[in-house]
Amino acid sequence: MNTLIWFVILYWVISVGIGLYAARYVNNSKDYAVAGRSLPMYVVTATVFATWFGSETVLGISSTFVKEGLRGVVADPFGSSLCLIFVGLFFARPLYRMNLLTIGDYYRNKFGRTAEVLVTLCIVVSYLGWVAAQIKALGLVFSVVSGGYISNEWGMIIGAGSVLIYTLMGGMWSVAITDFLQMIIIVVGMLYIGWEVSGMVGGAGVVISHAANAGKLEFWPNPTAKESLWFFAAWITMMLGSIPQQDVFQRVASSKNEKIAGNASVLGGVLYFCFAFIPMFLAYSATLIDPKMVESLIDKDSQLILPTLIMTKVPMLAQVMFFGALLSAIKSCASATLLAPSVTFSENILKPFFPKQSDKQFLFMMRAVVLVFTAIITVFAMNTESSIYKMVENAYKVTLVAAFVPLSFGLYWKRATTQGGLASIILGIVSWVSMEVFAADGLWPPQLVGVLMSVTGMIAGSLLPQFVHKKLAV
Repeated sequence: MNTLIWFVILYWVISVGIGLYAARYVNNSKDYAVAGRSLPMYVVTATVFATWFGSETVLGISSTFVKEGLRGVVADPFGSSLCLIFVGLFFARPLYRMNLLTIGDYYRNKFGRTAEVLVTLCIVVSYLGWVAAQIKALGLVFSVVSGGYISNEWGMIIGAGSVLIYTLMGGMWSVAITDFLQMIIIVVGMLYIGWEVSGMVGGAGVVISHAANAGKLEFWPNPTAKESLWFFAAWITMMLGSIPQQDVFQRVASSKNEKIAGNASVLGGVLYFCFAFIPMFLAYSATLIDPKMVESLIDKDSQLILPTLIMTKVPMLAQVMFFGALLSAIKSCASATLLAPSVTFSENILKPFFPKQSDKQFLFMMRAVVLVFTAIITVFAMNTESSIYKMVENAYKVTLVAAFVPLSFGLYWKRATTQGGLASIILGIVSWVSMEVFAADGLWPPQLVGVLMSVTGMIAGSLLPQFVHKKLAV
């Protein structure tokens, strides 16, 4: 135990030091927000992959798979990896050409100031669950590797504080460089621990066969209307709802050119999909290696199944590799998701109130918002009992109903108007919230109703005024 915690401390100090070193490249707000639009293919690919391979991938997806099988993880990794692929194919290039600082700038340019404020607030709110999930996972890891000497609460504070240090100073430069190194650790660590555990159970085929016999590899829902609708809604929540997000946009905008922006997103999505299955394999292997442990934790706290397996059943080197990979995954995701909402809130909400500020003052503002946002998120994480997987999945409902339709229609439908964009945002939010309040468990999933009403608002809001104008002109 003592050996493991010292390895974790050493790794943590080195990675934070690297992040602080990267801060030397920050000279202005553009460097801080989008790394000066200068990152090469391999760095953008790494930061796309590392940002998404977070606590929900290692702890959330794996524990959900053990309980519910493939059907339970349709949102992530199936929906989330398709999100990155769709971004690369359909959104990265046109957004890159616009030379924007944030995704909120797109809504202002296309639909006006009101739409910019509404969408930006939705984006910022959506990050509460996602970032809190990473902070919560940091608390869990520090508690596990210290044998309970560090409580979950203090683990959250230590983790959030250390990630804050280099994110606050280096912005996107620190995030990108640390993500590149952390991707290497994640890939090597996951492959090694997968090989180690595979040897303990007699090979991957044994685990896959056992999972198939237990019904865990069944993907499609039962052919009933309600199950089909809820399955589809879960899939599109992350597949479409995470497209209009600042962290995704930052990786697009930080690329050296639009070709890199598109290709890196697609490659990052493919890599994420492939490696997301390793934690599922590891966690399910625990049902063969230590079934009593799984039985005791599956209803109490299934997120502890995989860390407990590693702490009790594998050699020290494998423990070091696993927790190194896990911490890399959480840190890369946490730093990105602290930076993204802070930058967009500064640019799209606060900046218009200070029109005469210099770029240096704007850079200071962004850093101040990062600090405040981190404090709020840490308090939120310490006071929520939601699972890591659910916190991440629920984070994207608000952007699905409020931001996806205006973004996609604005890019690809020439008749989209300001009225249509506002109607889409407002109708999507109001219908979703109404369903959550009055029919949260009904036939129709609230977020699916929200996105359908958002489409309705866009089409009706854009076409009706044009139709009325033509009639009056006649």
